[in-house]
Amino acid sequence: MPPINNAAERALRPSVIFRKVTNGFRSIWGADLHALIRSVICTGRLNSFSAHQAITRSLIGQNILSF
Repeated sequence: MPPINNAAERALRPSVIFRKVTNGFRSIWGADLHALIRSVICTGRLNSFSAHQAITRSLIGQNILSF
């Protein structure tokens, strides 16, 4: 295991910036939805999918993980 967790911190950065710019979320479901979408986008990016491809594949039930 690497001594630093830079990959996880980089994955969180867009969400932190979004929260700071918009002054937080007004509802719990909004925060949960944002976290879910960011998770799908980041997983898709790790598997060489664009954000649009990852979200589309997730909505139609296709696996976004490439083995």
